[in-house]
Order: sequence, then C-alpha cells, then structure tokens
Amino acid sequence: MRIYVHNAKVVLENGILWNGVILIKGDRIEAVGKETDVPCPADARALDAKGAYVGPGFVDIHVHGYCGTTLFNEPLKVANHFLSHGTTTILVSPHYKLTGPEYIEAYERVRRAMAEPTGRSIAGVYMEGPYINPKFGSGAKDNQWKDTIRKEDYESVVDAAGDLVRLWVIAPEREGLLPFVEYARSKNPSVRFAVGHSEATPDEVRRYKPYGLSILTHCMDATGQTNTWRGTRGCGPDEACFLDRDMYAELICDSAGAHVSPQLCRLILQNKGLERVILITDGSAGNYKAPERFRHLTDLSINEEGELSGSRLTMAQACRNLMTHTNCGIAQAFLLAARNPAEAIGLGHEVGTIAPGKKANLVLVDDAFNVQGVMLEGDMVPRQGE
Repeated sequence: MRIYVHNAKVVLENGILWNGVILIKGDRIEAVGKETDVPCPADARALDAKGAYVGPGFVDIHVHGYCGTTLFNEPLKVANHFLSHGTTTILVSPHYKLTGPEYIEAYERVRRAMAEPTGRSIAGVYMEGPYINPKFGSGAKDNQWKDTIRKEDYESVVDAAGDLVRLWVIAPEREGLLPFVEYARSKNPSVRFAVGHSEATPDEVRRYKPYGLSILTHCMDATGQTNTWRGTRGCGPDEACFLDRDMYAELICDSAGAHVSPQLCRLILQNKGLERVILITDGSAGNYKAPERFRHLTDLSINEEGELSGSRLTMAQACRNLMTHTNCGIAQAFLLAARNPAEAIGLGHEVGTIAPGKKANLVLVDDAFNVQGVMLEGDMVPRQGE
C-alpha cells in the first residue's frame, strides 16, 4: 500500500514546500511535490498532516541514555523513547567507564536490538573513547583507559566491533594512538573518527584527517588548550575545528545554555555555517538532583557528583532551543538535526532529507517543534500512551 501525506508544510533541504505532499511506497519516499503536481493515486491511503511541518526524521549520532536508563544496556527501551520524540536514526554511545569485555557485551546487545522489528531506528555505535584524554569529561576519574595504549587491550574490542561502530572519538595527543587508529581502519575501512575530550593542538588534530577524522565531539564541551605563554590563549580542538572548513562541530543546545552559551552557539554557526554544525542531545542516564540554579530546568542531566553530565534533551527540544539562541528557523534547524548528522556518518544517501528514494522517515511538528507524529520507514509510530 502507498501512503499519500498531504496538507503539509514539507521541509526540504533547500526550503519549505507549502501545501506539499509526500507519496510513500513501502519504506521509501516515491515522490515529493505540490498537491497539484503529485495527485493522490487511487491505491494510496491519505494521511492528513493537518498543516504541520513535515521534516526528515531526526538523526542523533551522540546519545547515551535518559533518566536512569543507558542506551547500551537497554537499546530498545531507550531508542523507542527517542523514536517517539522524532529520532528515527540513532547511534548508541557507550561510556568510557566501560572495560573491554563490557564494550563487547554492549555490542552484542545492540546487534540483538537492531535485529528486532522495533530496533530499526538503531544505526550502529558511536564510541566516545576509549582513548580520550582522562582529564576531561563527566566521571573522568572512572576512565578505564588512562594507561599506556596497547594492542592486547584494544584488539578484541575492535575485532568485536566489526562494522557496527560508525565513529570512534579520540584524543590525538594520546601517546601511542596511531597504531590503534590504523588497526580500527584496517578492520572497518569506512569507520570515521572524531576529536573529543581532548586538548590536542590543530597540528595534532590535522595528523588524523587522512584516517577519517571529520567531527569535533560536543564543541566547547570537555576540551582544553595548551597555553604556550603566560597570559595567552592556546589553540585546542575547538580552534582546530574552526580552522578546518570541512570539519563538523557537534552542538549540545540546552535551554539554559549550560553546555554552550547562546553567544557561543551563534559564534559556532557564524564560523561553521549551516553545512557543518550537528545538533546532538548527548542524552544521559544521569538522574540526580540538579544544583539550585538549574533546578527549574528539565533538559539537563546531572551525575552523582553534581557535575553536568550530558542532557535530558530530545532532538525536538534541541531544535527549539537552537531557534531561541540563534537566528535559525525551522528549515535550518532540520539541516542541523537531520541532514548534517546523516552526512557526517555516511548515511546521507538513506536518511536526513526528504527526497525520492530515501527512507520514509518523517517527523511532524508544529511551529514550536512540538512533535505531532513520527513515521519510521513508512510506518506511523504509536504516540506515547496510545
């Protein structure tokens, strides 16, 4: 059966199609256009969008969990939570606190979840580590990979990952890192790398570009600079990203600007442009009491030590916050929340924009990014409580 989505404001890569329609056949988009140009076929079921904005399903490449539940421990539960809020493509992000055997167990849970009918939104793993700088990040003292980088420690982890891992986060300043990167690439030539939890200089970051380093993990968060002279500011991973026009910058956009202030959000957009910023939730399982000044907020995550530890964001909330903190509109927010992350991890040919041949992953929102409906591969997702 074909589905004919009509009475929609269709959010395309280059603008909004007012009173647009989307024709879906099976799990794919068959046609997109104006209602006058794409009539409803006799065999299609009409789906009235009721004037909502219909955009590509959100692509969240960096998320750990939410409200006490980790994505790598309960992939289906957490992925379905985010799916109901519009995230139709999600990467599982294990934490650097895990040991090698725990990583391997997490991989197997993810693979089993992906094989389930309800696990279609899970597209792989985003490894935030293991070889990052232990000076940075929430819970850094529990980093299990602080010591010398040895093949006997990482070989089984990389072997077990296979092609499941789409991206490894690294700190280029770590001594002995290159053999790990080369080994990871030898086992999965399409894998990509990000710099994060790091104080690497631009030269150190640039060294890993030939190996597929193309993303800065949560820009302006958990990074540092090595100062060369007293009273001067050195260049770290954030500056390396700003200097490299091809590099993507991840952005956590919470309502308070706790992760990245509104001014810095605007600076990142001004420097990287709409082509190279990726919205992420960095959703976390942290569920502890927030400091008094953040007690009224619902989109921050706090760990047991009172540290900022990811967020409780959904991508829809992140888009709304982006519009609040910057001059982005709805169409621009979808670029950062769907197209750019899909392109950054090599899935742009399948998801991230609304175009014939791509997966029928859609999210219906109002002008404040309140989610009205979600479609995953041509199937409407039941709303929570239904």
